[in-house]
Amino acid sequence: MGLHGAPGTCTLRGGRADRGMTRFNSHMDAAFVEAQAAAALGEVPVGAVITLNGQVIAAAGNRTRTLNDPTAHAEILAIRAACDVLGQERLTGADLHVTLEPCPMCAGAIAAARIARLYYGASDPKSGGVEQGARIFAHPQCHHVPEIYPGIRETQATELLRGFFATRR
Repeated sequence: MGLHGAPGTCTLRGGRADRGMTRFNSHMDAAFVEAQAAAALGEVPVGAVITLNGQVIAAAGNRTRTLNDPTAHAEILAIRAACDVLGQERLTGADLHVTLEPCPMCAGAIAAARIARLYYGASDPKSGGVEQGARIFAHPQCHHVPEIYPGIRETQATELLRGFFATRR
């Protein structure tokens, strides 16, 4: 359940803005480092960091091409690593900071892992699963809805993606 929502509703908090949410910037900095490392490998530049009690416990960038694995999105890899660190399948109380709106697959994994808060940068009109497209957290079948903070350093995240794809076209 979102902070102010009923079960199965998507609760967006904080609004959309690059408004200097300083307490989140260091974690988004780490997510951007992961995104840039992914780009250096020819991967779509998306990075994710999971924190618990303000400490980074896992970080990853996209590795679908590197690993020949269509599920190797930054969020999935970070969730797997965080679960391994904690020795459990649930990440109750953890925060996920990611540079791009999660796709439906990743949104489903976020719900399954019981991540408490999702902070993301750029919206993804083509493949997003939170505010766009499938809107996974809005479905009544979704058993857990994190608090959602979209638009964290959105301009920077969008520019990183645009720059990456401009070199590919």
